[in-house]
Amino acid sequence: MKRIITALLFVLLIISSCKKEHTTNLIYLKSGPWKAALEVQDHKKLPFLFEVMDDQTLKIFNAEETIDVQEIVIEGDSIKIKFPVFEGYVAARFVDSMTISGSFIKESLDRIVPFEATYGEQDRFDISSKPSYDVSGNWETVFSEHSPEDRYIAKGIFKQNGNIVTGTFRTTTGDYRYLEGVLNNDQLQLSTFDGAHAFLFTAQVTDSTLHGHFYSGNHWKEPFTSKRNKDYELPPEDSLTFLKEGYDALEFSFPNAEGNQVSLGDNRFKDKVVIVQIMGTWCPNCMDETKYYVDFYNRNKDKKIEIIALAFEYAKTEEKAFKSIARLKSKLKVGYPVLLAQFGTSDKQKAQEKLPMLNHVLSYPTTIFIDKKGQVRKIHTGFNGPATGQKYVDFKKDFENFVDQLLNE
Repeated sequence: MKRIITALLFVLLIISSCKKEHTTNLIYLKSGPWKAALEVQDHKKLPFLFEVMDDQTLKIFNAEETIDVQEIVIEGDSIKIKFPVFEGYVAARFVDSMTISGSFIKESLDRIVPFEATYGEQDRFDISSKPSYDVSGNWETVFSEHSPEDRYIAKGIFKQNGNIVTGTFRTTTGDYRYLEGVLNNDQLQLSTFDGAHAFLFTAQVTDSTLHGHFYSGNHWKEPFTSKRNKDYELPPEDSLTFLKEGYDALEFSFPNAEGNQVSLGDNRFKDKVVIVQIMGTWCPNCMDETKYYVDFYNRNKDKKIEIIALAFEYAKTEEKAFKSIARLKSKLKVGYPVLLAQFGTSDKQKAQEKLPMLNHVLSYPTTIFIDKKGQVRKIHTGFNGPATGQKYVDFKKDFENFVDQLLNE
């Protein structure tokens, strides 16, 4: 009996020792500042900064934007970081306690971008020399100028403090959100990463021009040119998408998460001002717009107002598309209906086929304003989000004034 007890004690001692060793060697992200980099085309690095908190959550920083990331799983030497709202995630391994290496992955688009992050670095881009110019102000911009199929116009809006540059590009379909970077001598570098967008801009600067390239992940590269123009404005957002001749109403019937078909003819929408949001859960501009619409809806849902979102998803299955919608609704606390209009592609031509009364679906997002009689009164293409500064303030004022006008009719 004594031998049995001695053997049991020996086994327990070994188990206890193993547990202590496992606890001692537990892998975790070091709290504090990290610098990450995605590898895009031309072997260039797209950097962004994040901070690991004591509770093993992250904060990603893009100029004035802070993104809280809470879904982090560490198993052995593997780590998975899933970003809020969007389907993209990082799958990586610990090289050592100071470095993780792996990929940024968007499964539905079959996109994989090399990723690496290093502890302790706090500069997005290295500052190597004094800036030769100040790029603050407005820039009239053309992307892919010599490619008729890809050409589009934009407005650059930048602020510079020493070497540090922040701002964005506004296009006719929305903005490129929060860009941050540096100007060394005559070389401009800007980047942003939000879990969906992974953008890098590089350019050579003169006192009146920018000549450079725009990289989106590792799947897209295009040239752009800009010239100073303090008075430059893009075409009005309310003139780009419209109803075809012979139509004055919008019609659709799409399912909600419960499998019920929802249309504008339902009692919920009768005799009310209805705002129809064409969007996708994968779209950062749509996320910015949804945040504002949620706030507006919560402040005004006691009035005769309804908002309904039509989601055009690139998720490969209906089930995954509805999961993405549920994730968006949960993260942003969306209280209005979000219907699944399309899955398997976010192609705008396919989207227009689902809404054949529109001349085209030019942008995600697009907002359609419908009066109490069911007539379309205005269609707003794109969204100027908080990164656009005064333009965002003006948008909110115009939006609420127009809705009030429709309510008072």
